Amino acid sequence: MSLEGKLTKAQKAAAIMVAMGKPSAGRLLRFFKHEELKSLIDAARMLRTIPQSELENIVAEFEEEFTEGAGLLDSGDQMDTILNESLSPEEISALMGWGKPSLMSDEAPPIWPELGELPAARLGALLAGEHPQTIAMVFSSLESQPAANALLTFEKPMRREVLRRMLSMTTVQPAAKQLVDNQLRARLASDTGGKDASAGQTRVASLLNELDKPILDELVSELEESGVEGIEAVKARLFTFEDIVMLDQKARVTLFDGLSTELVTLALRGASRDLAEAVLSSIGARSRRMIESELTIESDAATAAEIAKARKRIAATAIGLAATGALELPSMQSAA
Repeated sequence: MSLEGKLTKAQKAAAIMVAMGKPSAGRLLRFFKHEELKSLIDAARMLRTIPQSELENIVAEFEEEFTEGAGLLDSGDQMDTILNESLSPEEISALMGWGKPSLMSDEAPPIWPELGELPAARLGALLAGEHPQTIAMVFSSLESQPAANALLTFEKPMRREVLRRMLSMTTVQPAAKQLVDNQLRARLASDTGGKDASAGQTRVASLLNELDKPILDELVSELEESGVEGIEAVKARLFTFEDIVMLDQKARVTLFDGLSTELVTLALRGASRDLAEAVLSSIGARSRRMIESELTIESDAATAAEIAKARKRIAATAIGLAATGALELPSMQSAA
């Protein structure tokens, strides 16, 4: 089906600009008015692949002879590249509706390490509603693990679109990257209240997770009785090795997939029969036989401190998987 009759004038103009290539299009952009440039950007965002034949028909409306087209195009991505390499940061900021660019010093430390330390859910919420190209640029600037965790917070169609754009992304212009850095920095600063509350809950949960379960349960009960605000959010972050028996089978399999037999063996030393069975039933038959055989042998290295350390490591793995949505902790299941 022909697209020619369905395209607006602005979309046809955007298609031609992309077909011209960056040098020529970049020179022409400076002759457009602000409103016209904004229309071009919006039009390019709506374009997808344009076959060669359709592009020739569009060009024929503007000139009598057309020598060579651009073939199949992703006009939105190409327009992003043209804008980044042709306009100043102030011009891009105004066109994209970001307002006046931040006056923050260029020597300010990059925001990417700070973003990488945010919980996946908060980073995902921070980027929610952004254009996929912007999200792709942010993820390309982060370490792989926090980017992967945040990606899982998006719906599947958005995940695919972000990954597609990351695959086709080349070098990001420093001006564009600085603009995104400044905007995210300002957004984090304006969200200080929510961040502080979440940070406090995380600190309390981290502290409680270091305690033995009897002491942890006692302190949580005391906090509940006192009616302290935020206790439910803290409980949602709590998990100990002993809580494994409360996970469903699918969650246990997810948890122990990839954990070494040495770590699991050490954690199971001195464990109750029910706890040991909950763990062993979640791993492969071969690994189970190896662990059960090791547990029949006394180990001088299996001190109480080493066992506790192994159990906390497994519990921390469960908490990390829950943060990415890979599994639900018992507290999350009961809340639901």
